[in-house]
Amino acid sequence: MGRQVKRLSALGLKSLGEGVHPDGGGLYFQRKGAGSSWLYRFQIDGRERWMGLGRFPKISLQKARKLAVEARQLSEDGVDPIEQRRAEKIAARLQRAGTISFRDAADRYIKQHAPTWKNKAHRAQWKSTIETYANPVLGDLPVSEIRITHVLAVLEPLWHTRPETAGRLRGRIEKILSWAAVRHGLPRSDNPAAWKGNLDAALPPLSRVRKVKHQPALDYAEIPAFIGELREKGGVTPLALEMTVLCATRTIETIGARWPEIDLQSKVWTVPASRMKSGRLHRVPLTSRALQVLKALPREDENDHVFIGGKAGSHLSNMAMLSLLKSMRPGVTVHGMRASFKTWARQETNFAREVSEACLAHVISDATEAAYVRDDLFQKRRKLMTAWAKYCEGVK
Repeated sequence: MGRQVKRLSALGLKSLGEGVHPDGGGLYFQRKGAGSSWLYRFQIDGRERWMGLGRFPKISLQKARKLAVEARQLSEDGVDPIEQRRAEKIAARLQRAGTISFRDAADRYIKQHAPTWKNKAHRAQWKSTIETYANPVLGDLPVSEIRITHVLAVLEPLWHTRPETAGRLRGRIEKILSWAAVRHGLPRSDNPAAWKGNLDAALPPLSRVRKVKHQPALDYAEIPAFIGELREKGGVTPLALEMTVLCATRTIETIGARWPEIDLQSKVWTVPASRMKSGRLHRVPLTSRALQVLKALPREDENDHVFIGGKAGSHLSNMAMLSLLKSMRPGVTVHGMRASFKTWARQETNFAREVSEACLAHVISDATEAAYVRDDLFQKRRKLMTAWAKYCEGVK
């Protein structure tokens, strides 16, 4: 006589007491406390094993019998259904890992870890550096396809010019990719921890690079002539570079500018904290020439970036202004223009040091002094930046 199967009924399940009740063919209904579930019993290589098929009533009797048949077919073919299911889950995780982009992984990592970062500036800088430097290269790539060559393409342009930023950026990229590898089950070969030695070999030690502390600056006496040459050139990049000089801003602050930040009527540009090195909102007074620059810029539908890039919907590349500057004044950096402004303000004006420092959005390092500073000296800064704009145009 063959073994009896389908001993249980859908209506009878509710009346069963605690314990394991056979349905036949290796399928069992288990009631334990307030919970119930399905089990499949089988043997593989002479060893008895029990496989969970899900909880009741989410898994009905009919569904449980179907799952048991599928598992029995595997076990009769010598395949362990438990190991098969585990392999399928791993494959699904790998598939998800292959489709999540670096941009999505970065957003999730920051959202998950930001609550543990007490420093607001640290939180703002994390997001800012990833958006500005990493996403243009890595953003749309699935994390499983990112290789060391991609990471080097992000780091190499910054390694000598902005070593501290490059070092922090490298660490942040590695943390994001390591998080994605663990969360989505990437093979160890795709985990950036396995690249560390190769990255170290490809990039010179930062301890040596950091010996160069100051960004090469243009002598402020040459600024009017430089601005004159700049205005003879056409395109977005020369306008962005002139705006950067006029406003004494950093590259990241300029290229990331969006039209909603610009108030043409009040003549104010409000840079959000997320794009400021200090992690604090910064108001920039707009001079007459700065307004002319803004009005001269081309616009693109569905792109609210002030300085649009070559790719639809993007902003100007972070290397565009530096490349232009190198062709005009080799050896000078965009960041060095802030030093030109600072030196001019110190030597050619009577404005207090704190005013020019506020124009540069420098954070007061002295805690006692900082405690008494309650405003951003905006009106005084407007006067200083107006004087600077006139100087840049050669007006004395």
